[in-house]
Amino acid sequence: MLKYFFIPVVSFLVFSCDSKTVFSKNYSVSGAWNKEDVINFDLPQLDSLKTYNLYINLRNTNDYKYNNIFIITQMYFPHGKIITDTLEYKMANPDGSWLGTGIGSVKENKLWYKENVSFTEEGTYKLKISQAVRNNGNVAGVKLLEGITDIGISIEETQHD
Repeated sequence: MLKYFFIPVVSFLVFSCDSKTVFSKNYSVSGAWNKEDVINFDLPQLDSLKTYNLYINLRNTNDYKYNNIFIITQMYFPHGKIITDTLEYKMANPDGSWLGTGIGSVKENKLWYKENVSFTEEGTYKLKISQAVRNNGNVAGVKLLEGITDIGISIEETQHD
């Protein structure tokens, strides 16, 4: 009987420690992110009186061949507005060592997407993410971006003291 009480209480305490994160979702790709694959997120209803920081989360392996990544995001607002951004992030240091956290050949990168965002429109916000990496001199872009294993987003409540 004590076991059934203790496990939920411990779980609650462990997961409530990171109170800033209000939403987090990741999608796995099979070791390569296809240029045609758009990752779709439906964002939860968030408090319109609060502000949030949004992050793109990427996990890469040593199979990733580039020192940067280009990502296209599209934020769909409930009443029809769409904001499109083309973003570039560094993925490696000049010496070739990976940025991000993790031990071994897998690194996780928490990349700034938007800062101090308010979700004032009532309804569902959607976010679409695709990759737009190109080789130098090639207009078509990289069809299969090897070495990316997971794409995700996280939303954190800003802390105003």
